[in-house]
Amino acid sequence: MKTLITGVAGFIGAKAADVLLKAGHDVTGIDNLNDYYDPDLKKDRLKHFTGNKSLRFVQASIEDPGVIMDLFQTHKFDTVIHLAAQAGVRYSIDNPRAYVQSNLIGTFEILEAARAHPPRHMLLASTSSAYGANTDMPYREIQKADHQMSFYAATKKANESMAHSYAHLYGLPITMFRFFTVYGSWGRPDMAPMKFAKRILAGEPIDVYNHGNMRRDFTYVNDLVHALHLLLDKPPNARSVSDDFDSLSPVAPFRVVNIGNSAPVELAHFISALETALGKKAIQNLMDMQPGDVPATWADTRLLEALTGYCPRTDIQDGVNALIKWYLEYYSDVTG
Repeated sequence: MKTLITGVAGFIGAKAADVLLKAGHDVTGIDNLNDYYDPDLKKDRLKHFTGNKSLRFVQASIEDPGVIMDLFQTHKFDTVIHLAAQAGVRYSIDNPRAYVQSNLIGTFEILEAARAHPPRHMLLASTSSAYGANTDMPYREIQKADHQMSFYAATKKANESMAHSYAHLYGLPITMFRFFTVYGSWGRPDMAPMKFAKRILAGEPIDVYNHGNMRRDFTYVNDLVHALHLLLDKPPNARSVSDDFDSLSPVAPFRVVNIGNSAPVELAHFISALETALGKKAIQNLMDMQPGDVPATWADTRLLEALTGYCPRTDIQDGVNALIKWYLEYYSDVTG
C-alpha cells in the first residue's frame, strides 16, 4: 500500500512511518525541517529510516504550490496521513501567520491534490483543542465545537470544515482525528513534559498554570499511531456504527474520531510521575491560566473502539518512564 505521511520528521509523523513501514507500506514522507524547534532532533528521527528503501523522503513545504500535487500525481497514493502543521497553542498568539500558511494553505494543497488523484482514505490531524469552550465532559465527536480558544485550534477546526466540503463535493473518504495531549519518546522540546523534565533535572522551577488546577487526557504516542494504523482500514461510508455517538456525516464520507486515553490525569499526578521517573522533586512556580488554554480535556473514545476494537490504555507512569528513559539517553550530554 502506498501511503503519504506529511510532517514525517515530526514527533508523531516519524512514529507513524515506523509503524507503517513495519506493516509493509511503501511510505513517502514530506517535511520542511523548519526551525520552530531544533531541526537536528527531526533529522535524528529520520536517521532511523536510513537504508530503508520503502521510505522516500522529500524535504519541502506542503504549502508551496505544486509540491503536493506532483507527489500525488507521481505516486497515486492509496492512503494519506496528514500531520504537517504549525503546532502550539501559545505560539499561535505570537505568530498567527505561520498557522495560516501551514495549517490552512497547506491543508488546502492536500485537499486539491486528493481531488485530482483520489486516495482510498485520508486521515487528517485535528486536535482536542477544537472543543474549545465546551465543558460537557467527556468530549464527544457529535458535540458542537464552535468556540475555539486559540488561533491554532481555530485553524484546525477550519481544516475540519474544509475537509468536509471536499468529502461532500468530490466523494473523498476523510477521517479527521482529534488527538489528546500526546507525549512520549522523541517528543517536541516545546511541549510541557519535555520542558518539565529539562527544568527538574537542572533544579529550575517549572511553570504550572492555573495554579495546578488542570486535567489532561494524556495519550502515549505509540497508542496514537497504533490507532492511526487501524483507522487507515476504516474509511467512512454510508453505514453508521451507532446512532448515539457516530460522527459520520449525513452528506459525505466524512467522520471525526477522538484518539485519547479516556482517563484524565491531574497535572499534579503527571508531575509526580515525572519526579518518580527522574528521581528528583520539582520546584513549582504556580501561575494563572495562559490565554487560549482550557482547564481540562477528556476524550470519549467509544467511536474509536467501535471502529477498530482498540482504545489507548497506557498507564501514565509507564508512559512517563519510557519518555524519561529516552530523554536521559538522547540528552545524555546535557543531563550527565
